[in-house]
Amino acid sequence: MSSPLQFTYYGHSCFAVVIDGVRVLFDPFITGNPKAGHIDVNAIDADYIFITHGHGDHLADAADIARRTGAVVVSNYEIATWLGTQGVTNTHGMNFGGSYALPFGRAKYVVAVHSSTLPDGTPGGNPGGFVVTSGTRTFYYAGDTALTYDMKLIAEEFSVDFAVLPVGDTFTMGPDDAARAAAFVGTSKVVGVHFDTFPPIAINHDQARTRFHALGMELVLPVIGETIAL
Repeated sequence: MSSPLQFTYYGHSCFAVVIDGVRVLFDPFITGNPKAGHIDVNAIDADYIFITHGHGDHLADAADIARRTGAVVVSNYEIATWLGTQGVTNTHGMNFGGSYALPFGRAKYVVAVHSSTLPDGTPGGNPGGFVVTSGTRTFYYAGDTALTYDMKLIAEEFSVDFAVLPVGDTFTMGPDDAARAAAFVGTSKVVGVHFDTFPPIAINHDQARTRFHALGMELVLPVIGETIAL
């Protein structure tokens, strides 16, 4: 059996996963997060940075971290190109259905139903999510999305160990749709993100966990700064 992956939560939808010693950071938004004031963004290291879409609450710290660490930024083509204008020299642009070979495995860019505008108002391309595979371990990070039947295609191609799904409602799925999404992608273990940062996405944690438990699923709502094994 493969070793668990180390998952560190930095708040909102920002987290890092260590895969075979490679640190992969997702959707870095720390300095503007009112709940993450205790996180030192300058202490965060990364070999790769994955960005799901162009909204500031998913990439606000991306350029600074990438320039400091030399990390390769993986996103859609438009975001990768835009980051090049921000002084980021190592980028890899993708689009729906494409996969990217990595030192630790492979990542596939999949559909998300959302919007995507960059901080300066320019179009941010198509929002998406990532399915990351390393050896026998696979996880799905949905990014910001509504529930969509396209998620069923993930279960047809991959055996998903856990999914990282938005649960805050209002701008994305809420807990009920996130549970349905987990069923669509064929997993019973969900890490919830995109919740509590701002009043419109505050959730009742106990109620959300109970909904998942009733369906035979586990919902993990990590504490900011916490590292867990998945």
